[in-house]
Amino acid sequence: MESLKLLWMSTGLANFELGQVIMMLVGCGLLYLAIARNFEPLLLVPMGFGAILTNIPVAGFSEAGGLLHFIYYAGIDTGIFPLLIFMGVGAMTDFGALIANPKTLLLGAAAQFGIFATLFGAIALNFVGLDFSMKDASAIAIIGGADGPTAIFLASKLAPDLLGAIAVAAYSYMALVPIIQPPIMRALTTEDERKIEMAQLRHVTKVEKIIFPLGVLMMTIFFLPAATPLVGMFCLGNLMRECGVVDRLSSTAQNELINIVTIFLGLGVGSKLSADQFLNAKTLGILALGAVAFSIGTAAGVLMAKLMNKVAKEKVNPLIGAAGVSAVPMAARVANKVGLEANPHNFLLMHAMGPNVAGVLGSAVAAGILLALVG
Repeated sequence: MESLKLLWMSTGLANFELGQVIMMLVGCGLLYLAIARNFEPLLLVPMGFGAILTNIPVAGFSEAGGLLHFIYYAGIDTGIFPLLIFMGVGAMTDFGALIANPKTLLLGAAAQFGIFATLFGAIALNFVGLDFSMKDASAIAIIGGADGPTAIFLASKLAPDLLGAIAVAAYSYMALVPIIQPPIMRALTTEDERKIEMAQLRHVTKVEKIIFPLGVLMMTIFFLPAATPLVGMFCLGNLMRECGVVDRLSSTAQNELINIVTIFLGLGVGSKLSADQFLNAKTLGILALGAVAFSIGTAAGVLMAKLMNKVAKEKVNPLIGAAGVSAVPMAARVANKVGLEANPHNFLLMHAMGPNVAGVLGSAVAAGILLALVG
């Protein structure tokens, strides 16, 4: 009889707690979004599965000595995985649209306003008892940049206990770009503004594309060294892409390396989605602030484009300002789609890629500023 009791106590049925069941359902929800709705599947599949694994009773996946424990501390706690992801993203990024139209850098910068607005929002939530420290608020604020690796990198440095909620919020809102952004874009623009056709971009030479990442890195070294881990790896990946002499390395960074790291990154983040860390009032506050941050960033980019049209001779379609939130390339595709709805001959994709890649740099710079101030 004692043996049967011991066997029963070793089963999952005897050890399940309500919180674990809820978090396993959350994991299944992430899998549904990835598989059925095709929302950020490359990360949500391993993240959702990791959430299920870490909440299995008795198995100890995320406890000391468990697989997810090693993955998290080897790659996320050290900051290695987000940096490798940034190198891969850099290798996949074409800065041609930004170089051809440098003023779109202002749109990417304006979209980062959502980050700093949310910083104050997180601090304000202390008045309702959520008790976010300055480091917590800074880590939450970066969700407004709509850049998953940057959010994970900053959270791992400033607020590791909030990493799961921050990562889920960041990638969830990135996945929901086609749903969240269009209503904001239409509300802030007129029909005539959405119909604005932009001139074809000039040809960008290979020399310009090689010099650009080196110039960006040098500027970061001089003025914001705290941002060089993210910006430096991004620029390395981009230089490998553009220099033309290391095609094998560029291909590896764009494919095999980033795919392997993405699997481990998703599992590592999933390990932080345990019931005791996720099911609390702070998580709800983070999810709410993430939505506000993303909306403010989208609106700020559109309004900056409208302001530019007041002073510039060459008109800018305000829709491309929404792409400054850096959800590459989905935000640019959404801007193009909304533009085509207003004018079937209006192709904005390449123009929107300018603020889109500027937003990637902008979110990395914002993370560096927050790290320098409170890190």
